[in-house]
Amino acid sequence: MYARSVTFHGRPGNVDAGIAFVKNEAGPMLDKIEGCRGLSLLVDRQTGQCIATSSWVNAAAMRDSDAQLRTIRDRGRDILGGSMQVDEWEIAVMHRTQHGECCRVSWLQGDLDAMTATFRVGILPELERTLGFCSASLLVNRSTDLCGVTAAWETRAAMEASRSAAEDLLGRAARDAGGEIVEVHEFDLAYAHLHVPEMV
Repeated sequence: MYARSVTFHGRPGNVDAGIAFVKNEAGPMLDKIEGCRGLSLLVDRQTGQCIATSSWVNAAAMRDSDAQLRTIRDRGRDILGGSMQVDEWEIAVMHRTQHGECCRVSWLQGDLDAMTATFRVGILPELERTLGFCSASLLVNRSTDLCGVTAAWETRAAMEASRSAAEDLLGRAARDAGGEIVEVHEFDLAYAHLHVPEMV
């Protein structure tokens, strides 16, 4: 499975319009494209940063969709009122018990195979034992040696309570892989229609 993320650096006041656009236009359009397995939208109402992530059955389906989706990505950028960045990923791990209310996304750089192994064996079991945990995924980009870890939580209070433990876990994973944590950002989960199977 593969994923394409579109990060919009928009205006805080435009976030609700962006959510409506994804629910009413982008999501239904993607549902009709062969090989697509859904869409999610993370939003930060304070900064205006939003991440729309689509999932795909294989790399070919993701590549074939690019030209078709370019117009709708540009429209999303115009609605949110800022810049955008497009990244493509391989989905290495996906585990979900339920959809949550909010997510923490951590970007790490280092040995991707080592980080994937550590995530499966060391991090995911610890996250599952944390109160309020809903799901976790690991996306990898082999051209940049960058990975994105997303953990979803039932409530913002549960996510906030997990911060310290999550920071320790991810810091250890990065050190074991000879890498580092590049960025951590917390979001509300505004739209969740991903249909990625369990991959652990």
